[in-house]
Amino acid sequence: MFTLKTRTICALAFAAAQALLCVGAQAQAPAPAADQSASAVPAAPEHAITGNVGLVSDYRFRGISQTWRLPAVQGGLDYVHRSGLYLGTWASNVSGNSYNNGSALEWDLYGGVKLEVAPGVVLDLGALAYIYPGARMNRALGVASTQKYDNVDLYVGVSHGPFSAKLSYAVTDYFGLNGGSAGYAYFSSLAPHGGSRGSLYLDLNYNVDLGQGVTVGLHAGHVAVRNYADLSYSDAKVSVSKEVFGVNLSVAIVGTNARSAYYQAGNAAGADAKRLGKAALVLGLSKGF
Repeated sequence: MFTLKTRTICALAFAAAQALLCVGAQAQAPAPAADQSASAVPAAPEHAITGNVGLVSDYRFRGISQTWRLPAVQGGLDYVHRSGLYLGTWASNVSGNSYNNGSALEWDLYGGVKLEVAPGVVLDLGALAYIYPGARMNRALGVASTQKYDNVDLYVGVSHGPFSAKLSYAVTDYFGLNGGSAGYAYFSSLAPHGGSRGSLYLDLNYNVDLGQGVTVGLHAGHVAVRNYADLSYSDAKVSVSKEVFGVNLSVAIVGTNARSAYYQAGNAAGADAKRLGKAALVLGLSKGF
């Protein structure tokens, strides 16, 4: 059910989308006439390296705030071979309130291959490691354990035109959750039910081009945590983005139905707990190079 707060957030997002459309109309220069004598599009280079940097008002991963609902600075590098093979790395600051005793950093390493299996249909197979340098769970307030948060996923994805889908499978315990850490891995204690290896995340996306370079993104996802059903939840996002003077501006409404008893975090003293899956408006800007 939509609350007054939800309707207010939606109104803000609609207003932001209108603002992006106006800015885009002002910034867009007239396009030159098409060159009818132009040759065919050249083949992709054998090797390509690209990068990106960005700033968001709140880093949301699978709908859950990773920065205690505070801003994040992010960036990554990607290598792509003409064959479809790719490697990449990406990093962001995270909150020490969620990832205790570390450097407040998430560092991702990934690689895979993309193959066109039918006209316009691309299959994506890969692996992704989430690393939190030095971070260890607290087994009591201010008392560190030896349990890491690191996680490794294998994934398979498919895309066609504006639609994409990806299924991720955790080949490690899901971000450190197992029978030994169940009592302290989340805000509220869980009964130990063994490991969580085999947890799944389904990621569905559809992008709509509104013209003038403005894109609306629709996302729905679902986390299924193996052996710990209370931690499973769904998330959704509606976003609007526009590139202006080489910078991509975005605004999104992000929300989940994650149970707040588990998905919240307090400060270093264990006080001032914040709900990490709470619906919110997220602003962002990024630059590719």
